[in-house]
Amino acid sequence: MFDIYRDVFLAFVRVHLLYHATEGPIYGLEMIEELARHGYSLSPGTLYPILHAMEVGGYLASERQVVDGKVRKYYRATDAGRRALLQLRPKIRELVDEVMEEGGSSHPVASEAKEGARA
Repeated sequence: MFDIYRDVFLAFVRVHLLYHATEGPIYGLEMIEELARHGYSLSPGTLYPILHAMEVGGYLASERQVVDGKVRKYYRATDAGRRALLQLRPKIRELVDEVMEEGGSSHPVASEAKEGARA
């Protein structure tokens, strides 16, 4: 069954990860905690496949480091990841502005639908 909420939620998570990975190296547990501060509840079983897929897709690169005797995998945005975020930003801004607009829509189809409903 198609779950639009889950699809959009996971897209937001991907953009969030990409943003943080452009700011500096990130790792899984840190991002689970960061995302939780924004109201996202993710298990490692959800987050790590996303990070892996973003790495396979060329948006992130990883490096293993030993921290307190444990191997931790850090991710950074690649050049392709940085370009993707730059391309996504105006689309995100446009969508947020339109969806959050108070009192109506400037979209022609939505405006026509409103006019038709009034007639």
